[in-house]
Amino acid sequence: MNLPAHTALFTPSWHAELELGYGRFGDSTRPVQRRHKGPLRVQKHLYAEGPQVCQHIIVHPPGGIAGGDRLDISAHVGPDAWAQLTSPGAAKWYRAAGPAYQQLDLTVEAGATLEWLPQETIVFSAARAELTTRIELQGDAKLLYWDVVALGRPASGERFASGHFQSHVDIRRDGRLLWHERQRIIGGDGLLDSPIGLDGKTVFATLLITGEVDSELLEACRSLSNPVRGDLTQLPGLLVARCLADEALHARAWLIELWKLLRPALLGREALPPRIWST
Repeated sequence: MNLPAHTALFTPSWHAELELGYGRFGDSTRPVQRRHKGPLRVQKHLYAEGPQVCQHIIVHPPGGIAGGDRLDISAHVGPDAWAQLTSPGAAKWYRAAGPAYQQLDLTVEAGATLEWLPQETIVFSAARAELTTRIELQGDAKLLYWDVVALGRPASGERFASGHFQSHVDIRRDGRLLWHERQRIIGGDGLLDSPIGLDGKTVFATLLITGEVDSELLEACRSLSNPVRGDLTQLPGLLVARCLADEALHARAWLIELWKLLRPALLGREALPPRIWST
């Protein structure tokens, strides 16, 4: 029996939303907003570093993003508050006939700090992943943001042979653009193996942190022993670190080592890795 056209083309999908807000009360950062719709949650807030830093672990119960899915995440960090957001494991973008989307909106008010430290994003071959990130910083707000993207599943013999990965990232301070980036990687494209592209590497990662470092710390960061191919660039008010790697674990380990060096210098606190990273 032939199905009606509108039925045959229908693909079930999830639309999930998560809105988070943080405020400073005395010497403590506390959640002031937590609203969710669909399969997107945060676990109980944690204070592994004391009351000043509120840590939330963002959980997407389905465990993967399929065609037609849409994730909308927003976080607002109020004056002088400090929020650290991470995830319990890799985000998986599955092969699909149509695109799936993630929209991330982050606002950090004056005197506040936000750390966005998710684990890696794995983009399966034939996935169509489209991610948009907008970050608004106010006054002297501080930010540490990273992402790790793994294309295909080399351990299973899967190359990123079709589909696409698309990412838009804008960071502004008081309305002035600090960082503007557009990426679009096509499965099977020659740039995946080209020396002016990914050079055969299946993983790439970026770390962005507000502030400026001296030459001694910059050299210490560049001297880290790690199997990735990475480097750092100091821009006005923003330090950029990038790497290419064969494995997501190598890229994430490099970012963590950078974070341990840069967090005390630019954010003012020693680095204490979240326990979830070790599970």
